[in-house]
Amino acid sequence: MRDGYMARWQGREYEASPDGDQVRIYQPEPGAGFTEVRPGRFVRLVPATEVDDLAYVRTTCSWQGQPFIVLAAHESWLRVEYTGGRWPIAQSIGLEEFDFGVYQGWAPVHEVTEVREQRV
Repeated sequence: MRDGYMARWQGREYEASPDGDQVRIYQPEPGAGFTEVRPGRFVRLVPATEVDDLAYVRTTCSWQGQPFIVLAAHESWLRVEYTGGRWPIAQSIGLEEFDFGVYQGWAPVHEVTEVREQRV
């Protein structure tokens, strides 16, 4: 489940983070020009002009007939955030109020439908 910036650089797609005129690209293994920022996480700064594509990718789904963003996966569960904007529905589903107006919960994978990636 992807939720974040993705950049295509030199024919390969990377997790990314825009940084002014540059883009930080990340990969899980060492590579030429990449610096380890923590175990299993390597970063490289590249000029934004060299990046072929930069987009925000978000995974969406439907659960109990309502729209959600998929934030994470763990075993047979998905961490989801309600995007319908109607707090009575969020409460009736049993979601937790994560922040003011932000409702999240754990949904069984087998109950989730219409999972798809969207480039925003």
